[in-house]
Amino acid sequence: MTVEVLDDYPEPITSAQRAYQASLKLGLTKGADRSRAVLAMAQALERSFDDILEANTLDLEASREMAVPDLILDWLKLTPTRLETTVDILQRLGELSDPLRRVRNADYQLEDSQSYSQLMPLGVIAFIYEAFPDLGAIAAGFCIKTGNTLILKGSTEASHSNAAIADVLQNAIAEVGLPSGCVELITAEHGASVRDLVTQDQYVNLVIPYGRSSLVQQVMRQSTCPVLKSAMGNCYLYWSLNSSLEMVRWMIMDSHQSEPDPVNAIEKVLIHRQALPSSLAVLWNSLKEKGFEIKGDAELVEAFPQLHLAKENEWGNAYLTRTVAFKLVDSLEGAIAWINEYSSGHADCIMTESYQESRQFALGVNSASTYINASPRFSRNPSRGDSVFLGMSNQKGHRRGFISLETLTTVKHIVQGNGRF
Repeated sequence: MTVEVLDDYPEPITSAQRAYQASLKLGLTKGADRSRAVLAMAQALERSFDDILEANTLDLEASREMAVPDLILDWLKLTPTRLETTVDILQRLGELSDPLRRVRNADYQLEDSQSYSQLMPLGVIAFIYEAFPDLGAIAAGFCIKTGNTLILKGSTEASHSNAAIADVLQNAIAEVGLPSGCVELITAEHGASVRDLVTQDQYVNLVIPYGRSSLVQQVMRQSTCPVLKSAMGNCYLYWSLNSSLEMVRWMIMDSHQSEPDPVNAIEKVLIHRQALPSSLAVLWNSLKEKGFEIKGDAELVEAFPQLHLAKENEWGNAYLTRTVAFKLVDSLEGAIAWINEYSSGHADCIMTESYQESRQFALGVNSASTYINASPRFSRNPSRGDSVFLGMSNQKGHRRGFISLETLTTVKHIVQGNGRF
């Protein structure tokens, strides 16, 4: 990731100022106008596939010459299918009901007055992302829909792609009459660092970093603005006694189907020591046939020499590839303690036939979401329900779990009096 270059360059300040001024106007627009803008963005992207793919080709060629890791190349590469998915998400966002100004009961009531609360925009959101050019467009859809303005800062590897997408979005927003500054892009040519942007707390109300843990931690260390942490990978599965090997195989494989970013991919599997089946090698061979690399703890490697040894520092870090490490544990309590120490804390699973175990796991694991006998596979645009998701958060601060439209709102309390003293 090469997002940080120089310090003390004014472009982040001017971009933040433009976004802030635009947010004051955007927050007052009607929901129908914001929805119309999101739909216009979708249509504009659909008409610009060729230009965006051409820009993406330039990024890929430059990145290969610079020996960018294959993982980042996979995240960087756009395809017609990925762009079509982006358009579908924007169209769905545009068709959803307005998330703003929904009235809720207030937590308190004053004498001779009526109190209530409403969902309101946050203001200015900065999205700092590593590769994933299409996510810039999706983040823009989320922000415009919720009345927030957006500052995009991508990595240099995706500079041409990000610029092409931002240009399409900005033109579409201007055509529907929304204020300029609704979507700002800070490019490598501006010479701006991550720190330059995330310290603009006078204008920026929320920062969302998206990428590897190193990027997220960098933003967390440097930011003076509130940060909504995103998380990918290093999700755990606890394989209990008498559980189905085939079900475990399906859960692992299905969780890795979220591409190009394996948000909720199961990368670590804890096995109850007494549940170790003689057919465990069958599972590993089946996963290897599907392109997975299999690792194990020292005890498993001793019993199965064909396994690669998972080093101690790997249990707490995400692979973000088709790699799964297996470890033996003595009990459910031991599994919960291990997960709470080493998991990324956003999506962890259990495979069990015991209701009591499932409840103990769901309550004991300190994660944003837990899955019982179900794949944690992440989908931005799920077929059921009326929600679309930007990602997952593992923090307990601003919001936790799925990053939805409501995640990008705040609450305003309103007290209506009758003029009496």
